[in-house]
Amino acid sequence: MTNSVPVAIKRLPHGLDLPLPAYQTDDAAGMDLYAAVEAPVALGPGEYGLIPTGLSMALPSGYEAQVRPRSGLSAKHGVTVLNSPGTIDADYRGEVKVILINHGQSAFEITRGERIAQMLIAPVTHGVLEEVDTLPETVRGEGGFGSTGTG
Repeated sequence: MTNSVPVAIKRLPHGLDLPLPAYQTDDAAGMDLYAAVEAPVALGPGEYGLIPTGLSMALPSGYEAQVRPRSGLSAKHGVTVLNSPGTIDADYRGEVKVILINHGQSAFEITRGERIAQMLIAPVTHGVLEEVDTLPETVRGEGGFGSTGTG
C-alpha cells in the first residue's frame, strides 16, 4: 500500500506539450521527468548540463521532491543526475531542472520529451540538534570508511 499527498503542479509555456510526470507502474516509487529542451542538447563525455522540465510545483509543507537518476540512462549510456539525489524544497516555486552528467565514453544527445530522471515525493524530518561534550560509546566507535567489513 502506498501513501499519497496532493502536489500542485504548473506547466510552464515551454513544457505545455509534454506529459506530466507519472508513475509507470502501481508500485513505482518515482515519476519520470521529461526534458523540455527546445533543441537537442549534446553532452560529451565528462560534460554536464542543466536540463529544464517545463514544470514548477508547490509541495506541501513537510515534504520534499527528490530527483534521482533513471537506471536505464545510467546503465546504457553512463548518464546520471550529478547531484543525486537533488532536493526540491517545499518552499521552492521555480522551474524543476535536472543536472545531468555524461560519464559515458561517447556523446549523448538529450531530446525534447525524453525521460531524463525520476522524481520521488518524500516526507521530511527535521532533526533537533543537541550539542554535547561527549557521545555515547559504540562497538564501531570512530571507525570510518571500510571499518565494518573486509571489502
